[in-house]
Amino acid sequence: MDIDSEKDKINFHIVKGNYHAAINLAISALNECRRNNDQSSIDTFLDILSDIVQIMTDEFGRKP
Repeated sequence: MDIDSEKDKINFHIVKGNYHAAINLAISALNECRRNNDQSSIDTFLDILSDIVQIMTDEFGRKP
């Protein structure tokens, strides 16, 4: 798997605000990394998922 290419695809959807697609791509990439026992890349995609959640929280979450 080309990690940078996958990250580019995910970021494309994040920029467009299509978080559903971004999350799906990140989960798919994470699962491929799991099948390949690539822990470093698993961690990368978990971080990306966390970043997407933070972006959504900042954009849509309740403001104090």
